[in-house]
Amino acid sequence: MELAQVRLLVTDFAACYRFYADVLGLKPQSGATDGPYEKFSPATGSAGIALQDRVMMAEVLGELGDGATGHRSMVVLRVDDLDTYCAQITSRGATLMHGPAPMADRMRVAHLKDPEGNLVELQEWLLLRG
Repeated sequence: MELAQVRLLVTDFAACYRFYADVLGLKPQSGATDGPYEKFSPATGSAGIALQDRVMMAEVLGELGDGATGHRSMVVLRVDDLDTYCAQITSRGATLMHGPAPMADRMRVAHLKDPEGNLVELQEWLLLRG
């Protein structure tokens, strides 16, 4: 078994597409800016994040109502230089909720939200720096 992706159900597909592609800098698979589906990949690693239009999935499953309330998921991305990456994404429109700041003694983190309110945690692993 292999994890193919984490898929987020979104209402404003275009805004989320721009966030993951233009703000976070992940590579879209097909360029389907209006959806109803798109997968994004970082420059390294095999894991991906996908967006799925919530209305389309509601038609398939018949049980998805309005948008979820409260935090139900968090996308976690590892970066080599947290300060530099945070400076880059804030210059492209991201708003940090927290950090960059230490989390225990093994990593530094920053948190932000995508346009749908999904939490995104950025991690810099200090142990990899030697």
